[in-house]
Amino acid sequence: MLYLFFTTLTLLAPPAPKYPADAIAPALRENAHAVVRAYDEKVVVKSASQLVKTVHKVVTVLDESGSDDYGMLALDYSSLRHISYLRGAVYNAQGQLLHQLRPSEIHDQGMGSNSFMDDLRTRYADLRQPTTPYTVEFDYEIVSENTLFYPDWQPQDAENLALEGATLQVTMPTALPLRYQEQLLPAGAASAPVATGNQTTYRWQLPAAPALEREPLAPPLDELLPAVHLAPATFEVQGHAGSLASWQSLGQWVYQLGQGRDALPPALTAKMAQLITVAPDPRERARKVYEFLQGSTRYVSVQLGLGGWQTASATAVATGGYGDCKALSNYTCALLKAAGLPPAYVALVGAGEGASDVRADFPSSQFNHAILCMPLAAHGTIPADTLWLECTSQTDAFGYMGAFTGNRHALLLTPEGGRLVATPRYGAQANRQQRRTDLWLNTEGGAKATVRTQRLGLAQDTYAQLLHNADPEQQKKYVSSRLRLSHFTITSLRLANAPTPALPGVVETMGLELASIGTAAGRRILLEPNLLGRLGALPAQVGPRLTPLALPPASLYQDTVRLHLPAGFRAENLPQPTQLTSAYGTYSSTCTTLADGTLQYVRLLETRRPSGTTLPAAKYSEYQDFRRKISQADNAQVVLVKTDA
Repeated sequence: MLYLFFTTLTLLAPPAPKYPADAIAPALRENAHAVVRAYDEKVVVKSASQLVKTVHKVVTVLDESGSDDYGMLALDYSSLRHISYLRGAVYNAQGQLLHQLRPSEIHDQGMGSNSFMDDLRTRYADLRQPTTPYTVEFDYEIVSENTLFYPDWQPQDAENLALEGATLQVTMPTALPLRYQEQLLPAGAASAPVATGNQTTYRWQLPAAPALEREPLAPPLDELLPAVHLAPATFEVQGHAGSLASWQSLGQWVYQLGQGRDALPPALTAKMAQLITVAPDPRERARKVYEFLQGSTRYVSVQLGLGGWQTASATAVATGGYGDCKALSNYTCALLKAAGLPPAYVALVGAGEGASDVRADFPSSQFNHAILCMPLAAHGTIPADTLWLECTSQTDAFGYMGAFTGNRHALLLTPEGGRLVATPRYGAQANRQQRRTDLWLNTEGGAKATVRTQRLGLAQDTYAQLLHNADPEQQKKYVSSRLRLSHFTITSLRLANAPTPALPGVVETMGLELASIGTAAGRRILLEPNLLGRLGALPAQVGPRLTPLALPPASLYQDTVRLHLPAGFRAENLPQPTQLTSAYGTYSSTCTTLADGTLQYVRLLETRRPSGTTLPAAKYSEYQDFRRKISQADNAQVVLVKTDA
C-alpha cells in the first residue's frame, strides 16, 4: 500500500505555468517597466442605488522601476463602498506559482489625518519580489452604494506600461440607460449592446499596445491613452435620487442637498449687517467678510457618507469654527447675504495645478472641490466683475483663484440647477516675475550677489505656500533646488508679501556667494550675464511627434542684472542685442556699459499660448526652434579683460 501511494504521488503533474515572461512579445517589452497581461473588468448595475465591480488584473513586472507601482495593490473603501474579496498570487519568470496571498497578508489602515473627518480606509496587498521579472495576479470585487460615480476604464494608464489585452463588460437594467464616452479607442474595440430579458450588456476590448513614453510638453497621460468613461442617467445616494442627464440636473441635485442649511446665529447675522454701514462699497464689504472668514475658521475635510456631498449647516460652521470646502463656501454665502451683498453661489471644480478641465460634453461628477462665486451684477449672469473666493485658506488673497482652480470650468449651483462657467483666466500679465540682480565679481571668477525677485499671480503660488507653511530651512532648500548654479551658498533669504493691490505677490530677497561663475583665461574672464533667468532648450524630437503640444501658461519674465567689475577690468566684448518675435511669444536681451563702468544686462520674455490649451503635434519643431533661439541668447557670454594700468 505504501508503495502504491508513493507511485500515485510521483505521477501527479505539476501545475501548468501561468503568464511566463518570455511569452511577452518583444515589441511590448520595449521601453516598458511592466506589462499588463490581462485587465478584465465587469460592472453590474443592480439598481439606481447599487453597482458591483469585479476585476481580474495580471501584471508582469519587468524591472525594479516597475516593482513599486505594480507589485502591490491598494483598494479604498468606506461606508458606501465595500470590498467583497481580494485575492492574489505571484509567479516567477517561468510562470510557476511562488506564493498565494493569505488573508493575514492583506493590510488595512485608515486614510484620515488631523484635517480629515472621514470613514475612508484602504486595504493593500504587497507581492513585490526581489528578483525580476515576476508576475502578480489580483482578483477583487467592490460593491458601491454611491452610483453618482460609475468607474472609468483605462487599463493602460501610465508611462512605460505596455498592454497585452483588456476587456470591459457593463450589464445594466434596460430601464436604466448607460451613458458612456469613448476616448481614443482603436477601431473595433466596441461591440454592439446586447439585450437579454430586462438586462442590456455593453462590451469593449483593447488589443495589445506598446508602452508609451511621454514626449516633452505633452498633455497629461490620462488624456492620451484609450479609455471608456462611464456615468449613470439616474442615480441614488443614501435615498437621494438624482439625474445626470445634464449639467443642470446634476447641479440641481447638489443644490437641493444644501437647501435650508444657510441659517446663521442671530448675533453673527447682526455683526455682518453692520458692515453695510462700515463698508458701503460691495467689493470692499465682501473683502471684510472674507477676512472675517479667514480669521475665524479652518479647513477640515468631511467625507462621511452623504457628507461627502451634503454641506454642514452654516450654524455648525459658525459654532465649531471649521468645515470642509463645501461647508465653508456655504457659510461664506450666508455671511455675504447677511452683509447685504448680491447672491453668491457655491461652484464645484476639478481642482489641482495642471489638472485637466472637465469634459464639458459629458455631464458627470468630475469635481473634487468647492469654491464660491459672487457676480456683482444682475442675478444669474457671470460678468467680468465677478468675485471668486477660495474659502478653505487662511492666507489666499481675496478674489484670487490661482493655478489650483483658475483657467478651467466650474459647475455653478443655482436655484435653477447647474451651469458650467469659466473661472478666472490668468494670462501673461497675471503670471509675472521681475528680478533685479547685483553681482560683484572678483578677479578669480567668483562673486557675491544680491537678488530681489518679485513674483505676481500664478508665478507666486508656490512661493506663497512656502511663505506661510514652510520654515526657513525648508524655504532655503526649495529655493536652492531651483537655482541653475553650481558651487554656490545662499547667505541670506527672506520671503515677504508683495504690496500689490491688483494681484497677490511674494518678494524674495536673497544673498549669494558664488565660488565660480566665470572662467578665468589669462588676463580675461568669460561669464554669462544671465545668471538666474536662463531658459533651457527642448530635447530634439526623435522620429515623428505623436502627441499634441501642451504649452505652459502664458508668462512674463523681466530680468535686470548689474555686473560690478573688479578693479582693473573692463568689458572687451558684449553680447549682441537680440530680438525674437513668434506666435509663441517675444524675447529681447541687451547688454550695455553704464557711465560708471558697470555692465547692465536686461532681458524680457513674454510667452503666449496661440490658441486653446494644446497645439497639433506638427507644431513642436516650430516651438522647439523658438526655445532654441532663446536658449542661445540666454547663454551669450561677456568677455572681461584686465587693463594694463
